[in-house]
Amino acid sequence: MQFFYYLCSGICPKCPKMDQKRIYHIVEWVVALAALGYLIYRMAIYEDYATLWATIAGMSGLQIAALLLCVALMPVNMSLEAWRWRTLLPMSWREAHQQVYYSKLAGLITPWRLGEYPARALLRNEWPHTLSMGAVGSATMTVAIIAAGMTAMILEIGNWRLEIVFYLLVALLLILALVFAPRLLRRWAEVSHKLIAISVGQSLVRLACWCGQLALVLYALGAIYNLQFTIYNLPVYYLFVTITPNVPIAEVGVRGAWAITLFGSMNAALAGVLLWGINTLLPCLILPFLRKKEK
Repeated sequence: MQFFYYLCSGICPKCPKMDQKRIYHIVEWVVALAALGYLIYRMAIYEDYATLWATIAGMSGLQIAALLLCVALMPVNMSLEAWRWRTLLPMSWREAHQQVYYSKLAGLITPWRLGEYPARALLRNEWPHTLSMGAVGSATMTVAIIAAGMTAMILEIGNWRLEIVFYLLVALLLILALVFAPRLLRRWAEVSHKLIAISVGQSLVRLACWCGQLALVLYALGAIYNLQFTIYNLPVYYLFVTITPNVPIAEVGVRGAWAITLFGSMNAALAGVLLWGINTLLPCLILPFLRKKEK
């Protein structure tokens, strides 16, 4: 969502920046709290908690292994982001990992996750350059998510729908911004179309890791009822989560609500929330050990 904020800030340069931030903040909170409210409502009317807890308590050895594999893929996910980051800004693997883990914590405690790239800039002490490349990295990740989600939706339903056209327009807007990025950012950073294409490819690889983790958690919690349907909806889930404005503290509501909507069970909502914890909270818990190792 960082890129969308930068984009919105340039749409109306005459508007005071504080007003833009306030409006965007209000929209995010309204959407996030609405999603959280929907999740609470679905939990309140759910009548089969006994089956849910029985599913968790009665996990087979294979389901437990799937959950453990998902947890094991968390550092792989973070390494893929470090790979993307050091491609945009050449640095050592060690430095890239430190910045990625540190920015995860900064993103968790700041609205709209806007603290992620400033946190990386703080460690590098290169503000304009780092923030410019951060905008590129955020845009390429968003393009990859929208492209994969739209492709899955088209393959699943076999035709175009109005929301697909909307996502296509958003993707085209982002692609247009990336086409002009080398010229727009030349004052602060050196960006080439080749670098952007590589970053999009790397983003698709990271998205594949996310989808694999989600599939493992869904299987572990017994939330896969139709394999083909689930495979199609994995990238769609991340599409909806990405285009839904949210603040980190209410993000679990957004993820849980979309999981229920797409996969159709309370187990799926729990899977969405659990995966958020694995990929967001666990890296924050690991950060102190990384920082200690750096000393």
